[in-house]
Amino acid sequence: MKKIVRIAFLAVALGFGAWAIYRQWDEVVAGFARLSWPMVALSLVAVVAALLGAMLTWRSLLNDLGSRLSFRDGAKVFFVGQLGKYIPGALWPVIAQMEMGKDLGVPRSRSAAAFFLMMPIQLATGLLVTLATLGWSSYGWVLLAIPVLLVLLEPKVINYVISFVLRKLKREPLEHPLSRKGMLTALGWALTGWLAYGLHLYFVVGSDLIFCIGAFALSWCLGILTFVVPAGAGVREIAMVAVLAPLLPQGDAIAVALVSRIVIIAGDALCAGLAGLTAKRAGV
Repeated sequence: MKKIVRIAFLAVALGFGAWAIYRQWDEVVAGFARLSWPMVALSLVAVVAALLGAMLTWRSLLNDLGSRLSFRDGAKVFFVGQLGKYIPGALWPVIAQMEMGKDLGVPRSRSAAAFFLMMPIQLATGLLVTLATLGWSSYGWVLLAIPVLLVLLEPKVINYVISFVLRKLKREPLEHPLSRKGMLTALGWALTGWLAYGLHLYFVVGSDLIFCIGAFALSWCLGILTFVVPAGAGVREIAMVAVLAPLLPQGDAIAVALVSRIVIIAGDALCAGLAGLTAKRAGV
């Protein structure tokens, strides 16, 4: 049943996206024609920087929980594992990271804890970035979610939840509970990632960096909340077109959203390829 729901949701999201492109086909084509491809290349560089920020967020959590991976090893586990998000189902990335991490001496429980802590961290920082950049008057409603996320980001709460889950699964408890310093370090890297993602959108749009930072953060948060579809496919693009409405005509906004998705996929593939190649050469 869950698989049917995921497929149906993905079909609906992509269907609406395809219909929007069809209705605005001439405008979308014109939007692509206005793109500066050197700026698209710079957008890819910014995406790679953003993905590095995400990897360092995850690695700082894993280090704080007691498994200190080198930059090269962490990059391999994170980036290669992240390719699993393009497969229907939410658990493929964490399964891949758990298995690759185990080969490097990382207990599966730590890999899983670091993975699942990423979502509230990215959501909380993304919503805060939305408020700071897009304004309280239009997006003040996100304040409703922030208190819940801040509670979930309190290390004492996190450590209690992790211990409870591991107990229920009859697993050994974590030897090193998450510290406040580790959480703050992860939050700092996550914020750095949002800035880089905003730059990636700015290079494609061509104006208003502050607005672009908030526009991407909000559309990404809405996309991740629909975790039933692979990597928020379709949902993030629909949200991005809506958020960009004050800045761009709809045809241009659709072109920007599609290019953003393509650049991010290229960034994921590039980071995974480089990380895997580097690790292979080092015999990891």
